[in-house]
Amino acid sequence: MFTRLSRLRFALTMEEEELILPDHDAHELVVSEDIRSYIYQSSKWTRFLSIIGFIFSAMMVLISFSVGSLMTAMNTTVGAQNNPYNALGSGVLTIILLLSSALYFYPSFMLFKFSNAAKQGVLYGDQKSLNDAMSNLKSFFKFWGIVLIVVLSIYALAILFAIVGAIAANIG
Repeated sequence: MFTRLSRLRFALTMEEEELILPDHDAHELVVSEDIRSYIYQSSKWTRFLSIIGFIFSAMMVLISFSVGSLMTAMNTTVGAQNNPYNALGSGVLTIILLLSSALYFYPSFMLFKFSNAAKQGVLYGDQKSLNDAMSNLKSFFKFWGIVLIVVLSIYALAILFAIVGAIAANIG
């Protein structure tokens, strides 16, 4: 039943394509005006999000270089013994913030490249630009997918260590 229904649906789709687009090959992907509009609107939003990402990355870089003075101010205000970040030192915090800034800069840059290439591809019918845009979008999602896998792995290890620690505490 399912295969007959899917064959019928495929046949209807093929007939509709032949009626709508008789001059295109059945295996060729066609970007309709609706899709072009969606891509163009997406390029505007991704440009906005990428600029916000650039701003936050720049703010993190500025904050990372002022960590030393911030820690000195915290030590004089609350006391060095009450400052939880004092043990790490300002150099380590600077490096952590710079790495975090780079972590946010790369996906913002990929979104910015997607935005520019998608706009170019849609407005001027430039296939290479549209291909580049989709490649940049793929890189963006691949990056965040890898980051998510790493974070979930760290969470899983933390939960595992917490369980083992709780069991060890109850045994001893």
